[in-house]
Amino acid sequence: MSNNNITFILHKPQLSENIGACARAMKNFNFKKMIVVDPKPIYPNDKILATSVGAKDVINKSKNFYNLQSALKNVDIVIATSSRFRNKNVKHIQLEDLKGINFKKKIAFLFGSEASGLSNNEISYSNYTLQIPTNPKFKSLNLSHSLIVIAYYVSSILKTKTKKFDKSKKIKTASKKEIFKMSNLCIKNLEEINFFKPKEKKPIMLENLRNIFYRMDLSSKETRILSGVFASLGKKR
Repeated sequence: MSNNNITFILHKPQLSENIGACARAMKNFNFKKMIVVDPKPIYPNDKILATSVGAKDVINKSKNFYNLQSALKNVDIVIATSSRFRNKNVKHIQLEDLKGINFKKKIAFLFGSEASGLSNNEISYSNYTLQIPTNPKFKSLNLSHSLIVIAYYVSSILKTKTKKFDKSKKIKTASKKEIFKMSNLCIKNLEEINFFKPKEKKPIMLENLRNIFYRMDLSSKETRILSGVFASLGKKR
């Protein structure tokens, strides 16, 4: 297992100081991969670099994406952080449950903006939601504080023996890019038969579909089979 399999994604961060502090927190525990999605400030800027202190290399090597879907293309498992329980069919985990995650895969920890966190739509791209245990009467954590808690905990896991998975080595887990392609094909066919109605319910219907596809632990072969099924159904019409 390697720290290089771990990516920290900041979705729509609002303050330069927080971005810099996150980079510093990552480097404290030897994590190097940062992705910033649609940041409010110009990225990077002098204030970000200044607050990152000795972690300017993390900022300089980071990637900047316009939307979340593009940022997740090369990720196997997405763990979204949230201070509140979501009434969604997605597995909610605590810090100690991270010991059961297969860190040989490409893992991304997703953090929302300082003002509003992650929406249900953004949560729908995740495999798990993670809550950090805090004071029930004051749950909100600063962005960089949330990140450093998780970075410390994951770092301690990687330094110890973790649970072995029994899945055959011949089975290749589907990448997010493969799942995107499959789900987009399904959605395209559904749109052609006017499935999403009434129109005002389409966003929540798409959100629920993503919850289904991204939560399933599909292999590359299974994803290709489903893509073939969706393509064939489209041709039948």
